[in-house]
Amino acid sequence: MALLLGFLLLLELCWDTSALGPLSSTKGSDGLEFELPATNYETKDSNQAGPISVLFQIVQVFLQVVQPHPFPEDILRKILQKKFDFSTDYDKPENVVLTLKIIYYEIGIIICAVLGLLFVILMPLVGFCFGLCRCCNKCGGEMHQRQKKNGAFLRKYFTVSLLVICIFISVGIIYGFVANHHLRTRIEKTRKLAESNLKDLRTLLIGTPAQINYVLSQYASTKEKAFSDLDNIKSLLGGGIHDELRPKVIPVLDDIKAMAEAIKETREALLNVNNTLKELKMSTAQLNTSLSDVKRNLEQSLNDPMCSVPPVATTCNNIRMSLGQLDDNTNLGQLPSLDKQIDNINNVLQTDLSSLVQKGYKSFNDIPEMVQNQTTDIVSDVKRTLNSLGSDIENMSEQIPIQDKLSDFIGYINDTETYIHRNLPTLEEYDSYRWLGGLIVCCLLTLIVVFYYLGLMCGTFGYDRHATPTRRGCVSNTGGIFLMVGVGISFLFCWILMTIVVLTFVIGGNMEKLVCEPYQNRKLFQILDTPYLLNENWKYYLSGMVLNKPDINLTFEQVYSDCKENKGIYSTLKLENTYNISEHLNIQEHARNLSNDFKNMNVNIDNIVLLDAAGRKNLMDFSSSGVDTIDYNVYLAEMGKTPTKVNLLSFADDLDTKANNLPQGSLKQSLKNNAQNLKTIHHGQVMPLEQSMSTINQSIKELQHKSSGLRVKVANILSSLDSAQDFLQTRISSVIVKESSKYGNMIIGYFEHYLQWVKISITEQIAACKPVATALDSAVDVFLCSYIIDPMNLFWFGIGKATIFLLPAIIFAVKLAKYYRRMDSEDVYDDSSVLGTWHFTL
Repeated sequence: MALLLGFLLLLELCWDTSALGPLSSTKGSDGLEFELPATNYETKDSNQAGPISVLFQIVQVFLQVVQPHPFPEDILRKILQKKFDFSTDYDKPENVVLTLKIIYYEIGIIICAVLGLLFVILMPLVGFCFGLCRCCNKCGGEMHQRQKKNGAFLRKYFTVSLLVICIFISVGIIYGFVANHHLRTRIEKTRKLAESNLKDLRTLLIGTPAQINYVLSQYASTKEKAFSDLDNIKSLLGGGIHDELRPKVIPVLDDIKAMAEAIKETREALLNVNNTLKELKMSTAQLNTSLSDVKRNLEQSLNDPMCSVPPVATTCNNIRMSLGQLDDNTNLGQLPSLDKQIDNINNVLQTDLSSLVQKGYKSFNDIPEMVQNQTTDIVSDVKRTLNSLGSDIENMSEQIPIQDKLSDFIGYINDTETYIHRNLPTLEEYDSYRWLGGLIVCCLLTLIVVFYYLGLMCGTFGYDRHATPTRRGCVSNTGGIFLMVGVGISFLFCWILMTIVVLTFVIGGNMEKLVCEPYQNRKLFQILDTPYLLNENWKYYLSGMVLNKPDINLTFEQVYSDCKENKGIYSTLKLENTYNISEHLNIQEHARNLSNDFKNMNVNIDNIVLLDAAGRKNLMDFSSSGVDTIDYNVYLAEMGKTPTKVNLLSFADDLDTKANNLPQGSLKQSLKNNAQNLKTIHHGQVMPLEQSMSTINQSIKELQHKSSGLRVKVANILSSLDSAQDFLQTRISSVIVKESSKYGNMIIGYFEHYLQWVKISITEQIAACKPVATALDSAVDVFLCSYIIDPMNLFWFGIGKATIFLLPAIIFAVKLAKYYRRMDSEDVYDDSSVLGTWHFTL
């Protein structure tokens, strides 16, 4: 209930108040920007524990294993409904079931606590019995050691085991020291944390008047922006009409302009293709002549007498049969000329279509100037209306009843600060006692483990394996004594240590699982938000307390979440149910007057001609120029062929190979010469010809692409031109009305946008309650959980771990001490023993 009351106090502190929020701004699409003054709060949103947080997480994992059950929401609701009173009718079935549910939820902690209590009860008894037993020379109390064959192994085993256990105990002690110191340092920071939160809350309250005045004073900048736009009506209204017509007009003009450029580009492409085609025809004729010469020379060479002698005759016949491949592979001479199309394009270019398009552009771009000249009187009337609206805005600050209540809540903050400063020294004093007690506990464990470490060190380094038990050295004997002293102190104080561990474990574990975890995942708020839980007559407790209207859905979780997001108190606590700010921000009458002024605006725009008759005729002449009727596939088919039927390099290499297989003579030399001539023809004529054919092939494709569907393109342009011209003649009046209304809404929108910002600022930004959520986080998540519960849990975790390991440490220490201490009697050594062992004699 303390947590609930604290949260309610924080909400009551901020109810019906406002303050400086963090930097916030509102910027509309029109560029009018409003920005609230920024305030920097001192308290950080989160608390960082540093490297020790890893240890806290280890403890939380352990608690999760011990207490794996989910948060008991139903149990806590029933407990809150009973007002924590179980004194009456405790034997009712529902109370018994509730008790069993509590036991089931706490079973892990209960089992651990019971085991700890058994440890507390049994360890003193075991220690007492152990002491009596040793006094009777039992339980290892007899100062006589029997020699065994595995004695050396047992000594090493006990030594290593005790060392490992001491290391585990040391780790637990370190946890205890760290947790004890961490808790003290965090308690020392409590004063600064409290002062920081109180300062932030005070800033939250006292900054309201300046911010409200600032918000209302922004009307001057709003009016200045409106006047600036009224003076700039040429570009805003005229430009708006121009932009509205642009999608219908500019694409048509752009298409005509592009078509004018396409006419010029088509002429250049036709000239390029036609000239290149003529050059290709000449190159093909030269190639055909060269191939004919080589073919003739080869035929003459094959008439050599050696071609009649086997096996040369076979080679000659093969060459003779392949001579048919040395022919031209193209028919470029049959391709028609493009002179006719070029002449048609030249006739089209006699009319300057580009200049005609520019006249259309100019006629269309003169619209903004025409608008400005026709709206001078309207602008003056609107300015007078805006000046009369300022007085209503200036009186608004007197209608916001927030500032009257600030002094009372500042007093609450001062009282809280006085209470903290009065009681915090007591907390710090008690924490000093706690710190001293924790230090004593850690030092006591340290003392025990130090005796164990000294015993191990002295016993290990002072042990002489050649010395008999009665003749062991002083250092070894001292080590055994140290071990037994550690055992004695362990029996004396371990039950006290376990008592502290059990108490802190039960408190810290339950606080972590029932307060810290549900606070972080906000399940604690969900319980408090249960209808009719805290007050059987109120559906929603918070709305009943704050608004006196319990049926309004106002929840702790929603208020906390909104404050965490730095929303204003107005919207967070839904104060519109008691004070409607919208009713005080109504300028509908002025808005209607402004709207009527803009609706009565009369702007006439006519006589816009996009393209005259000469331009239309020019486009139609281009569409009938015949460029689109050229059979481009014929040209592409010829350009796609290779200049020769066979690859001359391959043919020459094959001819050269066959010549190498012939005997020396004129035939062989003639064949090799012709092979070389073929290679020369390939590099000098075929390759340039292939490159030229590839280039003209690409040019023909581009020309084909440009001329494809030319008639349809021109027809579409003329259709779009007619549509755009008709639109300008029939629809421009509706566009003017639309843009005038839009322009008027923009001017009115400045003030609506400003008043909307005023409304948003008051309802969402002014009195932004993040300091409230931060203060609650500081009280619960930081102070209670991070400062106290986390180090407390780490303390019992470390001390408990060390205390539990004292039990095996006692066993191994007692066992090991027999190997280090000097005995009163010893076994007799038998010289005849082969194994050299000690034999026990009575």
